[in-house]
Amino acid sequence: MYNTNSWAMNEDLDFLFEEAKEKMENTIGHLDRELVKIRAGKANPQMLDSVKVDYYGTMTKLSQVANINTPDPKSIVVQPWEKNMLAPIEKAIMAANLGFNPQNDGTIIRIVVPVLTEERRRDLVKKVKGEGETSKVGIRNIRRDVLDSSKKLEKEGVPEDLVRRFETQIQDLTNKYIAKIDSLLEVKEKDIMTV
Repeated sequence: MYNTNSWAMNEDLDFLFEEAKEKMENTIGHLDRELVKIRAGKANPQMLDSVKVDYYGTMTKLSQVANINTPDPKSIVVQPWEKNMLAPIEKAIMAANLGFNPQNDGTIIRIVVPVLTEERRRDLVKKVKGEGETSKVGIRNIRRDVLDSSKKLEKEGVPEDLVRRFETQIQDLTNKYIAKIDSLLEVKEKDIMTV
């Protein structure tokens, strides 16, 4: 790991390193949020994160107008804070096109999460791999931009040996984040393929 105490680093290179690290961390965070949206067959309140409800003329996240729970691995229960929101919530869930068939019993909305077919599981794994590849490209783009900036600093007088060490550190950082992506994908794929 990068350590400023082990050798004298240029302040600009320090800044570039921290900026790259932060951007790579944000890329991992984004991937994490995208993977949560890809359902793995088990009910999860986050499956409804994309649902927006017409709440007195304002499109509002479902989680801000109702409690969302998973009483068991196959169902999601949505309990609106206001009873008159049942119909708009049901409509919003249908409009979100998530493949759910909400059932309104007059008090709550129950959603039975359909079991995934083998073919659907394979499609979801492809989608997961696609998200992972997009994130890897993002990480590599961050690396490229930072290395370009370090080359400019070298032209402005930063010693070549510092820049070379910096490039090695950035490559190590890139490898670390690519490995994080691989491990997130592995966990998600296992989750999807487990019946």
